[in-house]
Amino acid sequence: MRPSGRALDQLREVSLSPGAAPQAEGSCLVAFGRTRVLVTATVETTVPSWRRGMGEGWVTAEYGMLPRATGTRTRREAASGRQSGRTQEIQRLIGRSLRAVVDLAKLGENQIILDCDVLEADGGTRTAAITGAFVALRQAVDWMGARSLLKADPIRDHVAAVSCGVYRGTPVLDLDYLEDSEAETDANFVLTGDGRFVEIQGTAEGEPFSADQFAQLLALAQKGISELVVLQKAALEAAG
Repeated sequence: MRPSGRALDQLREVSLSPGAAPQAEGSCLVAFGRTRVLVTATVETTVPSWRRGMGEGWVTAEYGMLPRATGTRTRREAASGRQSGRTQEIQRLIGRSLRAVVDLAKLGENQIILDCDVLEADGGTRTAAITGAFVALRQAVDWMGARSLLKADPIRDHVAAVSCGVYRGTPVLDLDYLEDSEAETDANFVLTGDGRFVEIQGTAEGEPFSADQFAQLLALAQKGISELVVLQKAALEAAG
């Protein structure tokens, strides 16, 4: 039924490659099928002015798509002088998702910026970015620890994200673009490694969805995210 031939509860082929940008304090090239996002983490030993003197750090994100990440060229937002509402919404989501698993007091007055650049978009760019950004964040925190910039590990748990949707009347996991463009319902789930909720975004694009369908989407997301967390752990272990 699915254009890709995948089972209803099957993720696309996922790869997480830490250290993809060696000059950054942390980095990860994440691929969900054809969707590819390069995430770099930058450590700054300062915080935004509005957080100074609080004794806490900050984790934030920026998101953008390369002009030919899609089938036709998208004009760079810098050329128009402002970010789109979609870009602002996505980068705020990424930042919120990462802060949910970070003890900002233990981070001290340091800031970690996650830059998420979409190299190729085939659906699920925000969920891929969140999943890869955690790997880059973990590397950046380890970099700080190795340089005695931290007194304790501020990361409390993993966090990952995946999309689900109702495609041709059936709930499915991890939508690619062909499915996303036709889905009756489109949802994004962000969960911690122990299964707690960070954020759920769900929209009926056509026919409203039922509580039963939502329960099925949630079950798919829980399965998918548990698999993504396993992949995060394996990637970080392999990277040393």
